Amino acid sequence: MKNLFLSLIVIISSVACTKAQKTSFSDLALKERLTALDGAEVTFGDIINQNKGKTVVIECWASWCGDCVKAMPKLKELQASNPDVAYVFISMDKVVDKWKEGIAKHDLKGQHFWVNDKDLMKGSFGKSIDLDWIPRYIVVDKTGKIILYRAIETDFEKINALLKTQK
Repeated sequence: MKNLFLSLIVIISSVACTKAQKTSFSDLALKERLTALDGAEVTFGDIINQNKGKTVVIECWASWCGDCVKAMPKLKELQASNPDVAYVFISMDKVVDKWKEGIAKHDLKGQHFWVNDKDLMKGSFGKSIDLDWIPRYIVVDKTGKIILYRAIETDFEKINALLKTQK
């Protein structure tokens, strides 16, 4: 019985650790190539570096995602309340046209990139940031340190409160 109890604790601990707050992106994540609106390929690391000195909210989303669309009004409220924050949108759409149509349809303001991986969320970029749900939000501080690694559409109050501490 004691061994069973210890085994259970080890399993629970290892599962909890996989969902742990990270403070930096892996080298693999930083090397991942994404497509910009103009068709240029950039690394995720380049995107993070271009935004150093700013607090950044990263949203992984897709135009076909009902929860993503449902969260758009809250996201726009977040942007209005925090205009000094940079917003980076990373799309998991299957094709470029749907991605661009989604940006226009929802009038998304910010920097836009597309994961051009046929496996989308389950592809190498998704795996590199532990992407298991969209919309997914990551908040990065002015130094490039992750201050919130795993947030979803129900976490806007938490995100907003955190952004207020970053002024």
